[in-house]
Parts: sequence; structure tokens; C-alpha cells
Amino acid sequence: MNAWLIERRPPWVVIAGRDDPWSAAGTAELRARGGEVVRLDGRQLPDPAAVFTAFADALSFPGWFGRNWDALVDCLRDRHSCGGGPRDTAVLIDHADALLNADFLGLFVSVLCQAAWQANLRLDADGLPQDLPTHALHFLLLLDDTPPAAFAPAVASGMDVRVALDGGRLTATLSGEDWLVPPDPPRPGASPVTARDLSGPRPGRRP
Repeated sequence: MNAWLIERRPPWVVIAGRDDPWSAAGTAELRARGGEVVRLDGRQLPDPAAVFTAFADALSFPGWFGRNWDALVDCLRDRHSCGGGPRDTAVLIDHADALLNADFLGLFVSVLCQAAWQANLRLDADGLPQDLPTHALHFLLLLDDTPPAAFAPAVASGMDVRVALDGGRLTATLSGEDWLVPPDPPRPGASPVTARDLSGPRPGRRP
């Protein structure tokens, strides 16, 4: 799973312990391939307004960022057009234990999954292919003391979020016909996904 951060495939969000060697190996590989690792502090994300500010500052969102969940999806997906370039990116949230009891946690993870699904596959909110470069985008929540499994109920409450335990880590992706993934997801350097790679139309779903 070390190569996960440089591949355009799910899971889109992983919750793991801070000392998990897999996360260090994955971020090192991403940097070695020219990717970007952005770090946030979960203790500084007590409410949605703080989430929007932290992401805007850390990822240099444009001034017109709307500071709402839909706008967060858009700016994460379209960083190539917001001065960030089409670099593979991993966003790490340290001290993510602080988010366990946040009433917006399920929605937050759903939004991150939606942004990653669109960025990795380069599909718009209606599931249609875009003539834009793809880039790997994933999110990693790192815990100090809390077992990742403790996050499962809250994370699974997010819209269309499916969770699973994998090697002691909690993974989150999107489920349902709105969020299909090609059976053989593209690897870095592969051609962007086209409409015929997916089976059937998928109306967009937004929080």
C-alpha cells in the first residue's frame, strides 16, 4: 500500500496511527516522485469555518474561495487552475484525534472523498470526463492515541461514504452508482479516464 499516495485510486481517505510506518514510507515515496505533502493540525479544526481557513491557507486557495463545503471540493479538485499545479498531493492532518467528536466529521470525510474522486479521475460533479490533467489526491488523518476503528461510526455517517479496516487502518471511499471507479484505475502517466471507462451515467452528489 506504500504506492497508494502516488496512484489515482481509492481509498481516498485513510485514518491511521501517527507511528504507522506505512504513512512515513508513503509520504517519502510521494516526495521522491515530485509530489507535495501538506500538513494540517486537527486541533486547529474545531468547526467548519476553521476547516475552510486552514485548507485555504495551507493550499493557497484563491481569494474567491467561497468557504463552504462545495467550494472546498472545487478548490481541492482544481488546484491546477488555482496556482497549485497538477502535482500529486497528500494532505495529512496531524493530531486528528481532536476530530473524533466533531459533529461535522462524517460530512468532512465525505467532502474529502468527493474532491479526491474528482481530482484522481478528472470527472466533474455530474460524472462527465473533463479535458484537464489528473493528479493523485489523498487525505491521511494521523492519530496520537485513538484507535482508528473508533472513527468508523462517525465517518460512515457521511454521505455515500464506505469504510473498511485494512491492517489496523480505517479507509474511506465512496459507494454507490454515483461514484463508480474503473476496474483498473489509471496509474501516474496513464491517459485520463473517458466516459466509456465507466458503466452508465452518474448524477453528481454534493453535500
